Amino acid sequence: MADRDTGLFVGFALGALVGLAIGVLFAPRPGAETRELLREKATETAKRVRQTATEARKKAQATIEELKSQGS
Repeated sequence: MADRDTGLFVGFALGALVGLAIGVLFAPRPGAETRELLREKATETAKRVRQTATEARKKAQATIEELKSQGS
């Protein structure tokens, strides 16, 4: 289960980064505005990635605890 969550997390992170890059590259904005937008989006993406990682860790820990209790 933890391996699946890790794969999901990596896929989410990569997808977010690719989407961010494509959006910035095709945005018709001046350089300074594009850099500011990139900073904002990178901050938002990093926050979402941290939240997803935290949720994945919690789910993995809950699964581990559940399996331990079933084995006893």
